Amino acid sequence: MSESATDKNKLDKYEQHYFSSYDHFGIHEEMLKDTSRTLSYRNAMYRNKDAFKGKIVLDVGCGTGILSMFAVKAGAKHVYSVDMSSIITRAREIVDLNGFSDKITLLQGKLEDIQLPVDSVDIIISEWMGYFLLYESMLDTVLYARDRYLVKGGLILPDKCQMYIAGIEDGQYKEEKIHFWEDVYGFDYSPFIKTAMEEPLVDTVNEQALVTNGYKFFEFDINTVTKEELSFSRPFELQALGHELCHAYIVYWDAVFPGKEKVVLATGPKNQYTHWKQTVFYMDQVLDLKTGDKIVGEIVAKPSTINPREYDIDLTWDLKTQAGDASREQKGEYKYFLR
Repeated sequence: MSESATDKNKLDKYEQHYFSSYDHFGIHEEMLKDTSRTLSYRNAMYRNKDAFKGKIVLDVGCGTGILSMFAVKAGAKHVYSVDMSSIITRAREIVDLNGFSDKITLLQGKLEDIQLPVDSVDIIISEWMGYFLLYESMLDTVLYARDRYLVKGGLILPDKCQMYIAGIEDGQYKEEKIHFWEDVYGFDYSPFIKTAMEEPLVDTVNEQALVTNGYKFFEFDINTVTKEELSFSRPFELQALGHELCHAYIVYWDAVFPGKEKVVLATGPKNQYTHWKQTVFYMDQVLDLKTGDKIVGEIVAKPSTINPREYDIDLTWDLKTQAGDASREQKGEYKYFLR
């Protein structure tokens, strides 16, 4: 088998795994019970009904159909709802049961592979976001839908995204996660430490764990962004909040909805819980911070060549102390690459 054929088979396997993960009831239950997520979409539509009245809407990755039904309740003329996973069978039952069959057309398949019954739509809605915003997201499909179907001046919900980084104190958990491997029932399992450190953690971080400010390092407009621009290299600068130890960095994001009444879905540690939580990157060192210190660094992220739905991440930093204390100044690097 040729190398290109092998690569295609791998990509097909990743795609199949991605979509089949949404076949299961549990993941949809988790998303529906995420009130920050679900109510942000509902509020964005219900508070801007003038924008939806009489409009044709495309729901990309419709899942159980909740956003499609919100769109109809907000005044949409018709909604075309597309999903690859078999959950769309349940969505058809739900749409029919709630009396929306004449307003919502459900189509199973990859949007890129099917033909909508209409040439254009006025609004695209999609809950495409993944961990680290872009990890295992459906944004590529949303951009395809934008370029193929959205009328000039049409709306995308949400349409703007902002990513943030901050430093946290998390010594106890790092001890449990990393140093556990140094003594496992009396045996040295330290080769696992490298593996444990390489994998980002998705977890809820308490606001009290923050030891720096949050820094917005990347933002984009879904109306205009290209796939190429989603590979990025951005600097950041974090200010120490006091005399604290810093064990890890977290990344979180905001999604902003268009309309006269702005709605923001925020996933930071100061905001209400979401199922996206925060993405945690543990350093192989501990930074001893004092007021006035700053951490300057760079975060580089790009889709993996192995599986484009996953991201390779390279994070570098340099602690610069206000007092010029060389004993506390450290540089470091964190790399996550899919293998």
